[in-house]
Amino acid sequence: MTQVEKNAVVTLSYNLTDPDGNLLDEGNQPIVYIHGGYGGVFLPIENALEGKSVGDTVTVKLQPDDAFGEYDFELLQIEPVENLPQPLKVGMMIEGDSEEGLEESAVFYTVTEIADGKAVLDGNHPLSGMALVFIGAVTAIRPATPAEIEAREPLDLKLE
Repeated sequence: MTQVEKNAVVTLSYNLTDPDGNLLDEGNQPIVYIHGGYGGVFLPIENALEGKSVGDTVTVKLQPDDAFGEYDFELLQIEPVENLPQPLKVGMMIEGDSEEGLEESAVFYTVTEIADGKAVLDGNHPLSGMALVFIGAVTAIRPATPAEIEAREPLDLKLE
């Protein structure tokens, strides 16, 4: 397998910037995903990678809806500090429960402010509401195994 195509395990080196070129993620860990609509990378990135070979690069501009979504003010909560894990610090993440629908799922909140015995918790992804620029290079391609296709993700994450 020499090109990015459906059911290929693709390894990417990357970095992520804002539209002004400010580095947001220097990609210290490569992205390894199965190509073909399994949700391993954002769809515009996957579309740009189709047919690429090892060594090829792509630059993809992502709007919030293409990436981490719009900022949702309903995901902000104010909680008494005594109800939260201690020692509490701005920037730490706390796991909570989603109240969406009947199915409970974990939501991670970032402590963004502490004042007057209360803490502001933000359940949005830190990059939600932002336009982003993804710059990636294909560093390896191999066929996915049947077990990986069934799992919808690479199972052997040894770097290629």
